[in-house]
Amino acid sequence: MNDGAVSAAKSPAAIRLDLLEAAEALVPVLRLRAPKAEALRHCPEETVADFAAWGLLRMCVPARFGGYELPWDVLCEVSLVLARGCGAQAWVANIYNDHCQLLGQFGLEAQEDVWGKDRGARLSASVEPTGKGRPVPGGVIYSGRHRYSSGIDHAHWLLCGGHLVADGKAPQQSYFLVPKSDVTVIDDWNVIGLAGTGSKSFEVKEVFVPAHRILDAVASNEGTAPGAAINKAALYRMPRHDIAGTGFAAIAVGIAEGFLDEYVTYTKSRSSRGIAIAEQMGTQIGAGASAAELMAASRLVLGSAREAMDVLERGGTLDMTQRKLTRLCSSYAAQLTLAAAQRLFNAAGGRALFVDSAMQRQIRDLYAVTAHRGLAWDSSAANYGGVLLGTPT
Repeated sequence: MNDGAVSAAKSPAAIRLDLLEAAEALVPVLRLRAPKAEALRHCPEETVADFAAWGLLRMCVPARFGGYELPWDVLCEVSLVLARGCGAQAWVANIYNDHCQLLGQFGLEAQEDVWGKDRGARLSASVEPTGKGRPVPGGVIYSGRHRYSSGIDHAHWLLCGGHLVADGKAPQQSYFLVPKSDVTVIDDWNVIGLAGTGSKSFEVKEVFVPAHRILDAVASNEGTAPGAAINKAALYRMPRHDIAGTGFAAIAVGIAEGFLDEYVTYTKSRSSRGIAIAEQMGTQIGAGASAAELMAASRLVLGSAREAMDVLERGGTLDMTQRKLTRLCSSYAAQLTLAAAQRLFNAAGGRALFVDSAMQRQIRDLYAVTAHRGLAWDSSAANYGGVLLGTPT
């Protein structure tokens, strides 16, 4: 297939169905490639090619550049399905789309620099504000050492979190867009979970970044960045800080659903000392309880993402209550996936411990996803509780 196989001329509803069908078709493919992704410590090249060929990397690209600019909840749905096959590879697809949404918040000139030259360009990022840009005529000189840049092996551009530091002014948290050719990739991604994401570090040293490739992070997090005036889809008015985590939560749900599938297939034929494990009431209760938790988690994630996007689609803005509620739903869904998968893993017996068992990799990937700061339960609960009590943090 050619890049962007799903026709952008279709209605958004039709495109959504096509993308979900493509994701379902890729689930067994990603499952087979999962051991390879873990061994490589990055997403296999053929997987990235498949994502592009099926149009799965165009969900958050503006229509002016041949993208679908679909609502964020559609990305969550697709990410959930892909994660049933492999959480790490699904994470990379989600990240590439996530960063297209972020680039879509930049001004048009920055978007032209990337998509005007290559509509299939991929972006990796490290948004923690560790870098610094000092003003010079026409832009800044930027330096920074950054971590956790998922998908960097197959990326063309990097989005760097940092501060714009000018004499006499408070540091301005910003995102800096630089070509990958200007960075040094550091091969340090040696981890026990999500190894296949290739989330390596990189360093930028004294690189000139023109002013149009700098975005105010506060405006991005509020959904009021310059790109929102250019790209009219509600996607680009999304306040990233509280909503983007739904994508990670969707991946957690998908991994856990894939785990449940593996557990059911394994347990149906399993026996111990001549006793059919699947016939034991305790086994049945455990499977039913975990299935219920995962159904609840799925509804929390997709429902909250859809409700938030519905407000934006109607031209409204998200108040603090709904923003913190969305983050609460994502974080609590992640907790449910952990409870469901851990229960099943404990019941699976020693066979699940072997390295050729998909379940041991899935639960490691699940722990890695739910450790993301965007899904931190304590802070999410405290933030929403503070809003409810009139004492927001």
